[in-house]
Amino acid sequence: MVQNAAIAKRRGRPRAYDPDVALQQALEAFWKGGYSGTSLDDLAAATGMNRPSLYAGFGDKRAIYLKALEHYWQRNLKAMRTTLAPEKPLREAVQMVFNGALAIYFSGGGRPRGCFAVGTATTEAVEDPEIRAAFVGGMRALDECWETRFRIARENGELAADADPETLAGLASAVLSRLAVRARAGTPRAELAEFARKAVVTICGKP
Repeated sequence: MVQNAAIAKRRGRPRAYDPDVALQQALEAFWKGGYSGTSLDDLAAATGMNRPSLYAGFGDKRAIYLKALEHYWQRNLKAMRTTLAPEKPLREAVQMVFNGALAIYFSGGGRPRGCFAVGTATTEAVEDPEIRAAFVGGMRALDECWETRFRIARENGELAADADPETLAGLASAVLSRLAVRARAGTPRAELAEFARKAVVTICGKP
């Protein structure tokens, strides 16, 4: 009797989980199926958590998606700021950002998946103001990362004195978007890598 009660108690305990790991697993599920195509059952299977635990830890499906989107932006913007550190030559840093993006966009295990934000948020942003705000906020932060680095580069003489950091930032972000969309559409990685290489020359000038 005592043994059965102990077993029941263990079974009744909520499963321990790492919030960051679970959120990444949920992100992967959304990345694969899209927002509309991913159910709570899919999220439960991906995270190994039951529905009550998901609700308790993250909220409903929409809340989970918003947290996953925020997680994606924070992680990638942090990596981008590190890559664009002023200590690195501008041309090298820009190329590293594009190369890193391609590594992410082609990380689907043989199934190119592009950018999580672009691939999942653009559709939902049309009708959902909160998702739209989260998506636009991330894109704005992306532009600001680029612009900050280009301003420093202009001050250091890596760019011409009349270079426009804001416009260059827009061009660099546009390159990332093109790489993301074309990767998802099936353009070969080598072709996109060559485009990225030429884009670096256009943005930074010839060596």
